[in-house]
Amino acid sequence: MSGTFNAQSKIFYRPIDAALRWCNLYRYEAEITGAAWTYPEELSKLFPQWPCLRANFEKIYDSIRNGELPYGCLGISVPMGCYVEPHQLTLRHADLRQWMQVYYPHQKPSFLFEPNRDDLEKVSLGAFLSLQADRDTLLRELKVIQHNHEKILTDLQRIGLDPNNLNAMLVAHETLSERSEVTFLNIIGALLNLFLGESPAGNSLSVFKSQSAIVDAVITRYSEVPGLSKRTLDEKFAAANRSFRKNQ
Repeated sequence: MSGTFNAQSKIFYRPIDAALRWCNLYRYEAEITGAAWTYPEELSKLFPQWPCLRANFEKIYDSIRNGELPYGCLGISVPMGCYVEPHQLTLRHADLRQWMQVYYPHQKPSFLFEPNRDDLEKVSLGAFLSLQADRDTLLRELKVIQHNHEKILTDLQRIGLDPNNLNAMLVAHETLSERSEVTFLNIIGALLNLFLGESPAGNSLSVFKSQSAIVDAVITRYSEVPGLSKRTLDEKFAAANRSFRKNQ
């Protein structure tokens, strides 16, 4: 087969048709072919923005003159050396494709050739490598999230809170009853007084010297945990102290 035809392909071409397609100027075909020109050098004057147009046009004509590229008259092949009026000169798709393969093997204009399968595989490989890099990044981020999650669970268990119960409350969107809220405030108030208290011998029961020190420690260690801002802690600790003293 001579290659799959597409919208730019024809059974035969005039040299200017082939040259503009070779330059990938198909969208300007009407402008180029409608211009009044007779000689190749006039192409440079009319279309200086497309120097490849004259260059490729001359390559085609040079190959015709030297017997390298078969040609025809209005689509009908003629013997090499036979004179044909320039405006009637044509090139068959199959002949032009064969000539391109022999003399310009590294060029594959789309109007003559199908997309190169190797190029498609390279594009696919590039897409694969990009996706693989994205996956590796996501896996690293997932490991960090898993590590932080396990750390939070360990810290919750260390202070006596059951993560399963907390999770069940969140899933069910349960609202604490007044009694439950008082209970939690009293627990927090008791812990605060314990941390800041002294033993019968007068020794501190913890390393914390003030409530502010406890707040600072919580923020420093758990700064990324939602709800543990300084303002929230101060408000909750104040409410806990009031509740604890009220119920002592």
